[in-house]
Amino acid sequence: MKKVLAIAPYYYLPFFSGGQKSLARFFEHLGNETSLKVISVPENDPSLTGSYTILPLLKSSFSRYIDRSLIATITTLVKKEGIDTIICEHPYFAWLVFAIKKRTGINVVIHAHNIEYQRFRSLGKWWWPVLKGYEKRSFRKADRLFFVAPEDRDFATGKWGIAKDKCVIVPFGIDISSFPEDRAKTREAIASLHGIAPREKILSFNGLLDYKPNTEALNVILNTINPLLLRQNSFRYKIIISGKRLPVEFNSLEEYTDKNIIYTGFVEDITAYFKATDIFLNPILSGGGIKTKMVEAIGYGATVVSTENGAAGLDKNICGDKLLTVPDNNWDLFVKTIIENIGHINPTPSSYYNMYYWGAIVKRLFT
Repeated sequence: MKKVLAIAPYYYLPFFSGGQKSLARFFEHLGNETSLKVISVPENDPSLTGSYTILPLLKSSFSRYIDRSLIATITTLVKKEGIDTIICEHPYFAWLVFAIKKRTGINVVIHAHNIEYQRFRSLGKWWWPVLKGYEKRSFRKADRLFFVAPEDRDFATGKWGIAKDKCVIVPFGIDISSFPEDRAKTREAIASLHGIAPREKILSFNGLLDYKPNTEALNVILNTINPLLLRQNSFRYKIIISGKRLPVEFNSLEEYTDKNIIYTGFVEDITAYFKATDIFLNPILSGGGIKTKMVEAIGYGATVVSTENGAAGLDKNICGDKLLTVPDNNWDLFVKTIIENIGHINPTPSSYYNMYYWGAIVKRLFT
């Protein structure tokens, strides 16, 4: 069995964002196939890991990113445990893993969740050019690269000259391997919980709501998409908004309760809401990488209507009619697409699960 060490530079257990969940589930399934240890910050709850060991060796403060004492500590660990592969989640600790490689000869994998400089450029961070150079050098030095989205791999190989044979697609995954059979039952339960009538369609959106791309999307739903839907006199629906850290200026969405908006706050089991959803709304206009909530929504049976930006990273060829995209900012067409497709909800294709089920993803890494 391969012995793998991963460096996760931030808190992710328990998870409450899509990125955290992606990391947690990837490690859990990776631990089923390898002897895995994860180095991270002390705020993580180690009782939530089942298949691997978490080591709280990183400092809680931002200074962890420049903590050179980690070189000796991790080098000793690698030699003592006979670890053969180190995975660097994001490129931030690339300087560290390459220093360890120099001392041990260990194989280095960088797990690129996005092209990071592009994401921070879209968020208006002034220092993105510095990150761009660092990220490019890191990709070139790595032995292997895991990319979440094919578009990111193609950028790296086409623009930065990264060798194609060291690039592997490791998409955000889901924990089910086939279309859920309990969608109807779950929908009844969620509808009853929130007072939604049987004839009303359920639209939904979720995410970490103070994250800028999600905040922008929420504003679009509340102030553009929903007013357009309200004009459709024969269309009966509710929009369920779920997620943590809603900015205070939204006032818990109280002014929208009479406008077909239901705000749940953070929910422990978001999969139930995906199963209950007819159409998941994904009007994302900024931010990079694959949108994890969209992957889960389709996996649990919802149809997604998305902007082109929001659909980036998802393999559209295996989604069938479960992913419907419209040009960015064309909200009239966005609403028209919802109305025209609300009555045609088909099962998610089996090829989707072959691609996005976590168990299948991790097994492909070792074949």
